[in-house]
Amino acid sequence: MADTRSIPTPALPTPAEIAAARDRLIVALDLPTATAARALVDRLDDAASVYKIGHELLFAGGIDLAADLKRSGKRVFLDLKLLDIANTVQRSVANAARLGADFLTIHGHDRATIAAAVAGRGDSGLKVLCVTVLTSLSQSDVFEQGIEMTPADLVLYRAKMAFAAGADGVVASGQEAAAIRAATGPDFLIVTPGIRPAGGDHGDQARVTTPAQAIASGATHLVVGRPITGAVEEKTAADVITHEIATSRSALSSRRAK
Repeated sequence: MADTRSIPTPALPTPAEIAAARDRLIVALDLPTATAARALVDRLDDAASVYKIGHELLFAGGIDLAADLKRSGKRVFLDLKLLDIANTVQRSVANAARLGADFLTIHGHDRATIAAAVAGRGDSGLKVLCVTVLTSLSQSDVFEQGIEMTPADLVLYRAKMAFAAGADGVVASGQEAAAIRAATGPDFLIVTPGIRPAGGDHGDQARVTTPAQAIASGATHLVVGRPITGAVEEKTAADVITHEIATSRSALSSRRAK
């Protein structure tokens, strides 16, 4: 039997580390109605503090829900993926800032759109995030769009453009997070969807990572939907992912300190 006495046991996350990790977990409210979303938020209770509202829920009472979440002390991620002429994007982002949203996505396809979003955000505290390449897209999907780049190369190209244009961060898969982190430095936000626990079903996601893999690669926030919303015990599922984020961030800090 191997002697494992020299292998240190990882320290359990402290309450402060768990609280910090909870702020980095974004629960995707990809549900058909605001009523269903509110019920999920109630069931999760203090296991989550940041919630994503996307297109499906937006048209089913999502704006009112966002206001309710803010009043209850939660943080709101409006996943609207804006892409329009610059003036329209700027005014739309300004309105989102007035709603009190904490995060807002735009499509980071061109510098003019990104600059307009940054101008609309002003000094409100709203974080503008540029979607690079959807995690559901594969190599063939990118080629079908007429783009002769790999998804990884396209993600990095758009991330560098977003960084140079003043965006607060990007949305990208964990598979590209390390390259983005190397190109943008320590403070740029990298929000990673397509998160699946080890051995979990990939569903309609083409480029997935586990929570630990994403954090180790440089992701700052994780967007998690079905692994929580489809779980039998949703609160437990959220707690497990939060624990993994905290443990991974602690291990990452320890490696950097050496």
